[in-house]
Amino acid sequence: MNTFSYQNPTRLIFGKGTLDQLGKLTEPFGKKILLVYGGGSIKKNGVYDGIVKQLESVGASILELSGVEPNPRLTTVHKGVEICKKEDVGFIVAAGGGSVIDCVKAIAVGAKYDGDVWDIITRKAQPKAALPFGTVLTLAATGSEMNSGSVITNWETQEKYGWGSPHTFPIFSILDPEHTFTVPLNQTVYGIVDIMSHIFEQYFHHTPNSPVQDGFCESLLRTVIEAAPKLVDNLNSYEQRETILYSGTMALNGTLSMGTLGDWATHNIEHAVSAVYDIPHGGGLAILFPNWMEHVLDAGVDRFKQLAVNVLGVDPAGKSDRNIALEGIRALRSFWNAIGAPSRLADYDIGDDKLSVMADKAMVYGPFGNFKKLQYDDVLAIYKKSL
Repeated sequence: MNTFSYQNPTRLIFGKGTLDQLGKLTEPFGKKILLVYGGGSIKKNGVYDGIVKQLESVGASILELSGVEPNPRLTTVHKGVEICKKEDVGFIVAAGGGSVIDCVKAIAVGAKYDGDVWDIITRKAQPKAALPFGTVLTLAATGSEMNSGSVITNWETQEKYGWGSPHTFPIFSILDPEHTFTVPLNQTVYGIVDIMSHIFEQYFHHTPNSPVQDGFCESLLRTVIEAAPKLVDNLNSYEQRETILYSGTMALNGTLSMGTLGDWATHNIEHAVSAVYDIPHGGGLAILFPNWMEHVLDAGVDRFKQLAVNVLGVDPAGKSDRNIALEGIRALRSFWNAIGAPSRLADYDIGDDKLSVMADKAMVYGPFGNFKKLQYDDVLAIYKKSL
C-alpha cells in the first residue's frame, strides 16, 4: 500500500435522540447561527422544530436559508455567503442530506473569502479559512457529514464540480436514523446506489497489498446489499435505516481509501450529465457505473473477478476470469434494477443530442480516472452505451 497520512476531525454523534445535544454543541461558537435546509421536509418530520428548540435553549439568534436544491446551485451558495457576511454569522447548521451539507461547505469558505466562491470550486483559489459548521443529517447517501468534499452546480454555465478543503470538515454531525424515516422510496434507492458507488470508486485501484482496505469495502458492500431490499420493502424499519445510514458515513469518511488511490471517473462522468440535465446523482450513477465497469474491464480483470465472487455471489466454477467478471457486472445491474434504480439515460428522457456537450464538460481538466485513464472517446463511448 502507499504511504499515507489520515486525520478526520469530525465528531460523529449517532443514534436515537441525539438531536438533544445540538444546543450544547453549538454554544461555544457564539449566538448568531445560520440554519440551512432544503425544500422543507424537516418542517414536516419534526426535525426543524427540534433544531429550533435546541438552539433557542442556548440563547441563539437564528437566521435561515431554505430551498437548497438536490444539485445545490451556486446562486444559493451566494445567498448564504451574503447572509453570513452581512449578519456576522458565527456558526452554520446544515439540516438535510448531502446537498445541503455540500452547499454549507461552500457557504462556509465563501464567508471567509473576499472574491467569488466559484474561484475556489473551480480550483482557481484555495480557501484559507471557513466558518465552523455542524450537520443534522436526514438522508443516507453522500457521506458529506464526515468528509471535506462538496459538489456545487453553476446552472447558468451548466458546470458541476467536486471540490474540497481541509477547512470544510464539519465540526460535528448528528445522525439519528429516525430522521430518515420520511425519505421517500426513490430517494432511498438513490442513496443506496450513491453509497455503493462511493465504495466502488475506492475499491477499483491498482495499489498492491491492500487486503485490509479490500476487506472493508467488500464487507460494507455485502452489508448494504443485504439491508437494501429489506429497507425498500419497509421504509420504517429502524434497523435497516440505521444500517444504511452508518454505511453511508463509513463509505466516504476516508477509512476505505487509506493507502490506496481510487478511481472516481464515474462520478466525474455523472456530474457532467446532471450539470446539463439536473437528474438525481444516484440515478445517474446507477445508469453509468456498470457501463464504466464493462468499458474498463481489461484494465483489471482480477479485481472485477474478486468483486464478483466476494460480493456479488458469482460461482466461479468452470468459468474464465473474464466471464466471472462480466457475470458480476450483470449481477450488480440486476440488483440495482431490483430495488428500483434506473438503468438507461432514456429513463430520464435523455437522448443522444448532447452527448458531446457532456463529454466536453467531463474532460474540462483533461484525462481522468486512476483505474484506467479516460480520454474523450472513452467518455463518449460510455455515454452511448448508457442510452
